[in-house]
Amino acid sequence: MPHIQLDEKLPGIRGLFAFRPETAMPMSELVEVLLHAPNTLSMAERELIATYVSSQNDCYYCQSAHGAIAAIHLDGNENLVRQVKKDFEHADVSEKLKALLTIAGKVQQGGKNVTTEDVERAHQQGATDREIHDTVLIAAVFCMCNRYVDGLATWAPQDAETYRQRAAAVAQDGYVKALQRYVKTAHAAAPGRSTAQ
Repeated sequence: MPHIQLDEKLPGIRGLFAFRPETAMPMSELVEVLLHAPNTLSMAERELIATYVSSQNDCYYCQSAHGAIAAIHLDGNENLVRQVKKDFEHADVSEKLKALLTIAGKVQQGGKNVTTEDVERAHQQGATDREIHDTVLIAAVFCMCNRYVDGLATWAPQDAETYRQRAAAVAQDGYVKALQRYVKTAHAAAPGRSTAQ
């Protein structure tokens, strides 16, 4: 049960975004840039980084939501998402992504755990400075999001289909449009209710 009063129909970070839209939009815009905007890393790769970090933080909602989006970008390959979460070094992903996931995992443990050798390995596998930068920022942002979701004890659906249904829309339209859609829906469902409590 959430620690604060949230919309019962909106799980995870969605309920928190509806509760505090002033912070929801800048957070969504940042995630849009990191995961959905054009980048030399594919959307699938970036979603896998977010999913992996969320799994390491044991955030069920975030790893399920972003894992489902990653799977959409991977033509429905949910097995690969599970492999990355369990043991990415033996998953069927590029050596470059493995090196970046190593960096992301170090950031999840603590930023100072990233070593020069970790960065050099990523460079050797073809990662650019921007890709390394974005990997570190994705990992840091998702540590924040995971703690936000779990620190307020938001609820998370347990059925995979719920995440799949939403993932298709987010994968296509991005995070800002998704936020606008469900905050608008929440307002329509509860007219007169202030979400900025």
